[in-house]
Amino acid sequence: MTTTPAPRSLLVLGGTAWLGRTVASVATARGHDVTCLARGEAGPPADGVQLVRADRREDGAYDEVAGRDWDAVLDVSWQPDLVRSALAALGPRAGSWLYVSSCSVYSDDRTPDTDESAPVHEPWAGTGTATVEDYGPAKVACEQAVLEAVGPERALLARAGLIGGRGDGSDRFGYWPARVARMQSEGEVLLAPPMDLAVSVIDVEDLATWLVDAAEQGVAGTFNALGDAVPFEQVLHACVQASGHEPVAAETSDAWLAEQGVEPWAGPESLPLWIPREEYGGFASRSNAAAKSAGLRLRPLAETTAAALAWERELGLERERRAGLSRDRELALLTALLGVDADATS
Repeated sequence: MTTTPAPRSLLVLGGTAWLGRTVASVATARGHDVTCLARGEAGPPADGVQLVRADRREDGAYDEVAGRDWDAVLDVSWQPDLVRSALAALGPRAGSWLYVSSCSVYSDDRTPDTDESAPVHEPWAGTGTATVEDYGPAKVACEQAVLEAVGPERALLARAGLIGGRGDGSDRFGYWPARVARMQSEGEVLLAPPMDLAVSVIDVEDLATWLVDAAEQGVAGTFNALGDAVPFEQVLHACVQASGHEPVAAETSDAWLAEQGVEPWAGPESLPLWIPREEYGGFASRSNAAAKSAGLRLRPLAETTAAALAWERELGLERERRAGLSRDRELALLTALLGVDADATS
């Protein structure tokens, strides 16, 4: 990274939820002047951060922060209207604009090892609120709005993938360390996806630290802000290390999981991290080489897994989850897979 003076001021649009709050915390710890503009409904801001309460959907939302220069502005929204309104109000006086995008912008999820030059979706052309079905195209529209408003020399587009670690509210990565930690006995059987399934997770602290580094140093460009791709087997090993429990993994296949109607990736009764590789073989194996060259540093997977488990314990291992298999559903699937009562294998 090119060394430039650290920003004196950082405006985080949001900043009371997970990633934005972590960015604000990292920047404040370095002595930066950090302001968060948010409704404040997701939680309190980080210590030392000034909170400006505003709803970005309302007229005049940026009035309190638009009358000054900002060394850097960070936005994570996936709603094009909100991104455009922020750029119109703040872009002319922002030294740099950091936009947290997503690898969901890519239209090809099949091809492994692609980089930032891979084709993206056509941008969402609607107005008003985009729906979750339009997430990828909406992120493309947001990226284009950023580049058009501030120019490529002042814009950082961070295409994030799966984020894990402390504070995760999605329950996707955290399902696995929590599941292993809930074992009732050593040698309990656990339903697992294919062991060679590619998994990529970036620790929220690593992503936040890199974003602050980039703001300080004026880094511009488009980057896949991702963890290294590893086989699921390594994720399971990290869960064993973190919990001290070692299950017997009942490995499945993409075809078998699909036949059983298991939901992939996220949501109720899903098998988190699993995605059918015929359609999504490249989803979790994109190149992060450019981001690493731009200073992204990744901690060992074991540390992210331990942080995720500590967070899961704080929330409660037996709580109702947003993603993952219930125990009854997992037992039914294990019985179907193994041909015997799954309770007898535990």
